[in-house]
Amino acid sequence: MSAFQTRYLSKAPRTLARPLPVQPHRWYLSPMSFCSIEWFANSIGKAVQTNVILPNSGHGPFPVFYLLHGMSDDYSIWQRRTRIEVYVANRPVIVVMPDGFRGRYTNNNQGPAYFDYMTKDLVDMVERTFPAKTTRAGRCVGGLSMGGYGALRLALGRPDMYASVNSHSGSVLGASMKLNPAKDADRIRTFGRDPRKTDHDLIELARRAKKAGRLPKILIDCGVDDSLIDQNRKYVAELKKMKIDHTYREFPGAHTWDYWDLHIREALDFHGKMLGF
Repeated sequence: MSAFQTRYLSKAPRTLARPLPVQPHRWYLSPMSFCSIEWFANSIGKAVQTNVILPNSGHGPFPVFYLLHGMSDDYSIWQRRTRIEVYVANRPVIVVMPDGFRGRYTNNNQGPAYFDYMTKDLVDMVERTFPAKTTRAGRCVGGLSMGGYGALRLALGRPDMYASVNSHSGSVLGASMKLNPAKDADRIRTFGRDPRKTDHDLIELARRAKKAGRLPKILIDCGVDDSLIDQNRKYVAELKKMKIDHTYREFPGAHTWDYWDLHIREALDFHGKMLGF
């Protein structure tokens, strides 16, 4: 419970307890720096924007957490809908929030190469511009919904680049089935008519990463009232079949920012154990 909230007695819900003493939040003790950077991504031939939170003190290089948005949002949404800047206060980590547009963070069958943009252009820009670690042990990635798929797409597609990955409420099986032109035109433009066993298929990518012997640490979570809960359960069942080490959690909640604002904190702890922040 926040120090700014009033606590009620559990045995007498109508009786107001003595207010907790107000303590300054750690954010006020150690603010983070924030910047929005405009740059040109060669892989998609486009000017893009990226928001970045970074430590206001300490000595780099710092590990980097790439944080991805969902289908209907953009690079600014994590900053506007959550308290991400507060949650990383006092943590020696850089948080990078790029614009993934509607490209699902993969090289589109009919369209731009968003996977190359994320794994080449973005990482290169970050590591040239900020005091960022430049090795696998210094990179992690996470996201929600489309960004949950995207985080797994990046980390399993380039397990040599990312030490850990998390997916909140991810659309994780969208490229693991044959698609119907009458209903799936948008996904077909991204993945092709039958993306099974291709670079878009997260089941196939997990299989390849295991065979290569370089799997990232994996955390997947989903709300029990989320429309994507069945996808997540089925995907996790596939990971179990392949004996791929992972952590899967279900919580109360739906496909909402209340859910993501709560559980991004657990994702930070998960990555922090791996990368030392």
